[in-house]
Amino acid sequence: MTHTPPPGRVRRPAHAHKSRPRPARTRPRNWLIHWVLAAVGLAGALLAWAAIARQLAPASNTSLTRFDAIVVLGSAADADGNPTPTMLARVTEGVHEYQRGAAPRLILTGGVDRRGFVSARVMARTAHAQGIPKSAILVEPEALDTIQNACYAVRIMNAHGWHSAEVVSSASHLPRAGLIFSQLPLEWRAHAAPPLSPESAAYFSVAASVETLKTMRYLMWARWAERCEP
Repeated sequence: MTHTPPPGRVRRPAHAHKSRPRPARTRPRNWLIHWVLAAVGLAGALLAWAAIARQLAPASNTSLTRFDAIVVLGSAADADGNPTPTMLARVTEGVHEYQRGAAPRLILTGGVDRRGFVSARVMARTAHAQGIPKSAILVEPEALDTIQNACYAVRIMNAHGWHSAEVVSSASHLPRAGLIFSQLPLEWRAHAAPPLSPESAAYFSVAASVETLKTMRYLMWARWAERCEP
């Protein structure tokens, strides 16, 4: 006996329920990829800006060859409170410039480092051991970064009525220092301290990369947030 479906109902084939079409999958959002690419592009642009700023940084704003003071920028001491090669190179070059007659005094600037030593005092001890009389050494023991090095050194100079300085530091450090000193009321000239021993290309590359990052921080934030009135 054949089963007849009731009137009004259409019998569907047996396989009709087995292959219902599935809704097409929507393509996942790619906004995260766009944000990552945008962030990478922005970081690259900022690094390029900092690198260009370093290339164009002033090395002097005067034609003077004799100055009121030699400002030696600070660097951290070693674990025993002795000068590191970087600090020793800077102080030694400052001493050479003093002996050459570039200025009649040294201003050594640098505050407490991460090991608890006052950089400027370690530098002063080193300069005195190299023959500089204590009467020609001024210590600035508060600065914690290059902006403060510059600002506090200029405060000392203003207090004595001095208006010009030769700024001594490592070659990789001087472009950022130049950007900072160019904002201050001072006649100045940068002078690079040569390393005590030859530096490898890898070491110089790392130092330049670190300084580029610090320059980017200075341009984006520190020159406004850490503005200092000498």
